[in-house]
Amino acid sequence: MNVEGSHSRDAAVAGTSAAADGMLPEGASPGLHRLGRWIGATFVRWPYRVTIHHGERVPRSGAIVLVANHSSLVDGPLLFGMLRRSAVFLVKYEMFRGPLGWFLRRIGQLPVRRGEADRTPLMAAMRVLRAGGLVGVFPEGTRSDGAVANAQHGAAWLARTAGAQVLPVVCRGTRRPEGRKRRFRPKVDVLFGEPVTLPTGKGRAGLNAATEQVRTELVELLGELDRLVGEGRDDRHERDDDVRGNQA
Repeated sequence: MNVEGSHSRDAAVAGTSAAADGMLPEGASPGLHRLGRWIGATFVRWPYRVTIHHGERVPRSGAIVLVANHSSLVDGPLLFGMLRRSAVFLVKYEMFRGPLGWFLRRIGQLPVRRGEADRTPLMAAMRVLRAGGLVGVFPEGTRSDGAVANAQHGAAWLARTAGAQVLPVVCRGTRRPEGRKRRFRPKVDVLFGEPVTLPTGKGRAGLNAATEQVRTELVELLGELDRLVGEGRDDRHERDDDVRGNQA
């Protein structure tokens, strides 16, 4: 399922309704939110050859905490533009400066201070989830090689507290390999997993278990995407070999 940049009239109406129902944070503009999604689906996406696998797994409604691996600054804007529903992402506080910061707030994104006990964005995200909205979180808390070696508690805490399902999604290809020069329209693969419900164990042990499940879901989905991409590459090589054989 490839999600294109254009949005239907129904999607626009749904976006307005979502804001009215609390699915966007206070102060966000439904119109600018739709504009931001369009920018993500067109200008941010254009430099890449994006293939979306199982986009139909994204629920059209209901409280969802989307969790994703994070290897490039472009991951968030790309995912934002792919979704067919309003989405509120937790974004590092340093991005909220000047005109960009104003725009991020107006399209409904939430600034979060990394490494600090900052409950303000979590409470705002909680209100969005309780209204039936979608909140996007990068559980690693910062960019890495995308392997999800670690995960912080925020995503699991939000899902468990709001009674939301977790939707894992992984990306490959947005991060430029070390030592490589700038690439022209590199191939990017995005795989959406099935929504899952986290365990409801109590206390710190319960939260730790839920956080580890979030991490495990992403690691397993990365393995599935790597196999999927590898099989596709093998199939293309076989077709190329067949063509060369026929030409010979």
